[in-house]
Parts: sequence; C-alpha cells; structure tokens
Amino acid sequence: MHNPGSTAIPERFPAQDRLADGAQFIAGRLTKGTSGRTHTVVDPATGEEVYTYDLAGADDVDAAVAAAREAFPAWAGATPGERSDALHRFAAVLAERAEEFARAESLQCGKPLKLTREFDVPGTVDNTAFFAGAARHLQGQAAGEYSGDHTSYVRREPIGVVGSIAPWNYPLQMAAWKILPAVAAGNTVVLKPAELTPLTSLLFAQAATDAGIPDGVINIVTGTGREAGEHLVGHPDVAMTSFTGSTAVGKRVAEIATATVKRLHLELGGKAPFVVFDDADLEAAANGAVAGALINTGQDCTAATRAYVQRPLYEAFVERTAALMETVRLGDPFAPGTDLGPLVSHAQRDRVAGFVDRARGYARVVTGGEAPQGDLGKGAYYRPTLVTGAAQDSEIVQSEIFGPVLVVLPFDSDDEGIRLANDTPYGLAASAWTGGVYRAGRATREIKAGCVWINDHIPIISEMPHGGYKASGFGKDMSAYSFEEYTQVKHVMLDNTAVARKDWHRTVFGDR
Repeated sequence: MHNPGSTAIPERFPAQDRLADGAQFIAGRLTKGTSGRTHTVVDPATGEEVYTYDLAGADDVDAAVAAAREAFPAWAGATPGERSDALHRFAAVLAERAEEFARAESLQCGKPLKLTREFDVPGTVDNTAFFAGAARHLQGQAAGEYSGDHTSYVRREPIGVVGSIAPWNYPLQMAAWKILPAVAAGNTVVLKPAELTPLTSLLFAQAATDAGIPDGVINIVTGTGREAGEHLVGHPDVAMTSFTGSTAVGKRVAEIATATVKRLHLELGGKAPFVVFDDADLEAAANGAVAGALINTGQDCTAATRAYVQRPLYEAFVERTAALMETVRLGDPFAPGTDLGPLVSHAQRDRVAGFVDRARGYARVVTGGEAPQGDLGKGAYYRPTLVTGAAQDSEIVQSEIFGPVLVVLPFDSDDEGIRLANDTPYGLAASAWTGGVYRAGRATREIKAGCVWINDHIPIISEMPHGGYKASGFGKDMSAYSFEEYTQVKHVMLDNTAVARKDWHRTVFGDR
C-alpha cells in the first residue's frame, strides 16, 4: 500500500497496516471498493505515493447505507447512558492512538506535525469527550397544560441514517464534527471523506469499532464526489445530508437532496475579514494576522483573508505583517522547526498561484507570491503572500483562495470598515482588533458572520458553535447546537380526561 522504495513512509505512517484490507469501512470491517478504479494518496511535501486504494462505487454506498439502516433501531433505542459510555471509551482509544493519528494527518495533508499533535488530534479527542457528555443531555421542552385539559411536551428523536461528506483540509476533525453529534443523538452515519485524504477517517471508524460502538453505526465510503458522493446524497434511505466544502458544490448537494426532501446541514466557503481599528495594538494585530492567515497553510474557511486596517495604522501594519511573514519557516512537516507545510496538492498550489499571478495586473505583491525552489520545489509549497492595492470588487478580495494569501486594504471611518467587512457573499467568521469596548460591541453586532473574534482570530472550542451566515451555509458544528441539528422534534399531546375527549367530539360532530 506504500511505495516499496521508501524507508520514510513506515515512520511517518505507523498505522498503515491497519488499512491493509481496503479503504471502505462498512458494518465494522474494511473492504475494497467496487468501482473498478483506484486512487493514490500522495505526500504533498515530497510527491511520494503513500497509499493506493480501490474507490467506492454506488454498490459500496448502497451497502454502507444498508448497514447503517440495519444498525439504527438498536443504536437509537440505546439509553443515553449507553451511548455516552461508548463515546467515552472511543475518546480513550483516540487518546491512546494520538501519535498514529497525528502522523497520518500530517502525511496526507502536509500539515506540520506540531499542528496535528497540538491542535487536530487533541481537538478531536476533546470533541469526542464533549459529545459523550452531551449524549446524556438531549432534552425536549418541559411539559405543560397549554390547552386546558391536555398536557403537551416535546420529544427530540434521532433522524435516521445521516449521509455526510467531509473536506480535505481538516479530514480528521471534520469527520469528528459530523459523526460525533449524529451518533450521540442516536443516528447512524455514512461518511464520505475527500479522495485526497481518507486515511484518518478510516482510522477514526476503526477506533470507534475497537471502542465497542456497534457495527454499522459508523461507516466510511472513499469514492469520488460525482459517483459516491452524489449517490449518497440522493439515496432514498438517507434521511439527512451534512456537507462541508465549497459554496458551489454545496449548491449541487442541496439540489440533489431536495429531490428526497432531506434535512440539510451545510458548512460552506468563507472569506473572513480581519478588521483593525486605529486604537488596536499594532504588534498583536500583525501577529494575529500572520497566524490567522497562515493556519493550515491558509486552507481554512475561517482563515483571515481580508485585512481592513484603519488608515493611521495601515502602512505600519503592512510593513510589520510582511516582515513577520518573511520569518515563517517552510519545510518538512515532520521536522520540529517547520512553521508552514505544503498545500494539499500541486493542483491546489497552482490554483493559489493563479489568483496571485492574475492579481499582479491590478495590485502589488509585497512579499511571497511564488513557490520555493530547491528541495521544497518538489512539494506543493507556496510562500506566505501579502497583497496590497487591490480593489474591493477584485477577484482576490471577493473569491475564496484557500492558500497562504492575505490581502490588506485601508479604510477611513468605522462605518466604512464594517461595511467592507460585510461586502462579500460569505459570512463564516471574522475578527475585529480594538482597544475600545464600544467598537468591540459594534463589531460583534454588525459584522454578519457566524463567529466574530475580538483581538484574536482562529481559536475554537467544543462547547461553542461553528457555522455561517449567507453563502457560508447554515447549521452548526460542535456544541449543543450541533447536537440538536441531528434530531427531529415531535409534539406529544395527552388528553387528561375522558370528558375532554367527549366534549371535543361534540364540538366537531355535534350530539349523536
């Protein structure tokens, strides 16, 4: 399953033997895909082939949905405590295998190992522990006599089989964000990860089974979006679709799901503004911009992409941010000193380069704007890039680039800064940098985004929701809000007296 000439892959991918039997995880076991086609996972840092697998076809999706449907009654009928205990065991297994997950995630994505060790894997373990606790706290509305002699209350019930599609930028965390709230609420899941990055999703499902979560509750199909993904979304036995990815593909998912009137959960693109008022701490803002723009090599839908800086600080901010970007160390994701790894693929690097190259015709590239040479030139690397002088309606300001590129624009009045922050189709995340309470309060009220940070950019926690406004989609990941997304509400009404029933009969039909 790996390049036989390589001596580095076993060290970088110690869990590879766990995936030797195939890349479809259905009803508790690995099998090979039936599409007749294969796909190869490539290390984006070196271009080396890592893992070749058989792609899923429609038959594999059907088998996974059937397994999830068969497992649903028993899992939905388990007590909250039983589901909670299983998820607590799951969290423990994930923690035991943390290094395996961290290395597999770094290998397939190009993320620095220090990032996967300190952020991706611990965050996933924490999410699992959170939903283990949440499983015991799914509550309906308190009972009450809202119509005289009848008592009403609300039940929250699982929906059924959830078909989920996860992206390649955070494959482990996105798998967790989709699977955990669904199964905590009593649903079963079929997840399709991105073809580029299936490794940690498969290991995640295996860990769940090893923790005692019943076969069929969590299933993974690794195929293309056009074949496996569209078949999963349109499947008549799938009751809900959860998708994370681009807004364009999200529209296609919604179109397919509409045919069977599925519940939809869409976390789509972003173009996060980073608004710096003239009373902000300049050094903190510049450091925050570099961290916020370059997290995961900019392949993050909440990454800082548009910095709007009030004119008194503008020149100094550009100078300081560019200087900080030039200190960022590109390198081997497994090397301790690496700050920034490659993009996920050469195709993604070329896409990012295309945005910057086109912008040279109407803007200024202050630093970066190129792929490195030498040994790093073999990988999908791109230097941290700062762009100024672009117009608000230009492509580089309006379109999601998904790379290590930050555009900086000036503004004058507070009104203008807020207006520019809201002036894209997206509304996933934003930040405002200020020393003033009034400005902070105004930014949180008036910026149209699902998350607004004040004097920070990028941190998330399991207890708080993540999700967007406008073209960034709808529905929440993480938190109790996410838990409720994967339930349906039922009104139950009890007649308290036989007299009430007879009176109702007379009211409708008269005396007989």
